[in-house]
Amino acid sequence: MEAALKILACKGYHSTKISDVVKAAGVSQGTFYWYFQSKEQLVLELIEDGKEKLIEVIAQGYRKHAGTEDDMVRSSSRLLTHLFTFADRNRELMALLLIKGQGADTPIREAVSQTWIAFEDAFKSNIQRAMELGMLPRTNDLPLRANILVCLITGVLSKWLFGPMNDVDFKSVYAPSEIAEETAKFEFRGLLG
Repeated sequence: MEAALKILACKGYHSTKISDVVKAAGVSQGTFYWYFQSKEQLVLELIEDGKEKLIEVIAQGYRKHAGTEDDMVRSSSRLLTHLFTFADRNRELMALLLIKGQGADTPIREAVSQTWIAFEDAFKSNIQRAMELGMLPRTNDLPLRANILVCLITGVLSKWLFGPMNDVDFKSVYAPSEIAEETAKFEFRGLLG
């Protein structure tokens, strides 16, 4: 699965062949078919596994107690640091989810979309909890707020990981904690700081 992720991140879904994967993994095609019926099934399992791990990271930010505005920024910064660190350590998965899975066949695109829906739902739960604790004002526009927040995070994440040219080998000058801290500040304080 790791070999497949590396190849998919570089070549994309359509250009990746099972023969590429088995060669990189050092196994036979028969071994591949022992575990997977097709390349599509392999990729769907990679996406599902990645989705579960992403949601686990976001769930770490679920609040148990109320706090101040500064506490919210620090907590969000910690959550985003975990998220950005996860993304950096799982760069190939993130390439599949953010870039390379977009032009794939319908089942792959749908699995990627479901991952981002679950991602947004996890952030929506965190925002809802902060409203329940009186840390954020209640709103009927919770879905819109969550959508805007996720667009901010995924946009920053994508540019930080892959640069302006969507280069899988791009290396940012910012550490995960640095970009997370700035993103958290912007999340709560916007352009006015």
